[in-house]
Amino acid sequence: MKNLKTIALAFLAFTATTLASAQTKKIDASKSNITWVGKKVTGSHEGIIKFKEGALAFKGDKLTAGNFVVNMTSINVTDLKAGGGKEKLEGHLKADDFFGTEKYPLGTLVFTKIAAKQNGLYTITADLTLKGITHPVTFDMIVKDAKANAALIVDRTKYDIKYKSGSFFDGLGDATIYDNFDLAVELSF
Repeated sequence: MKNLKTIALAFLAFTATTLASAQTKKIDASKSNITWVGKKVTGSHEGIIKFKEGALAFKGDKLTAGNFVVNMTSINVTDLKAGGGKEKLEGHLKADDFFGTEKYPLGTLVFTKIAAKQNGLYTITADLTLKGITHPVTFDMIVKDAKANAALIVDRTKYDIKYKSGSFFDGLGDATIYDNFDLAVELSF
């Protein structure tokens, strides 16, 4: 019994030391960006989305966790000018056909698995939640100094965003919008 108590105390001391050595770094949301690109048969559109908040956790210099909240109402189209369709496309992307930002103003990403590859390069598996629907995504992330970069490809149809998807509607022709959209993430912390 005394041995069990000693082991339990040693475990608690180890756990406390491990947790104390972990460091959480909040992202600077004003300096962090998500650039998106959506493609269709006849071209593409691009823009940015802003973070609400987020953090990366490290043990020493090794990435151990991450979680982020994105302000979906901040969707901004950057390839069109005001009066040239920009406002119309932004409104449509915020509508129920796409991200339904009135009902779902936030998106989240929570790391579930982190595999270190080499010199600040990690393969991340995370739960991405859009429109209240969660699916795993896998991507590589580079962490160097106080910055991190990642590129993700997301299948919008997994999040009930089926508008003009050739996977769900026949005969769309040139009106088809591809299911995958690209995200380029730049984090500053």
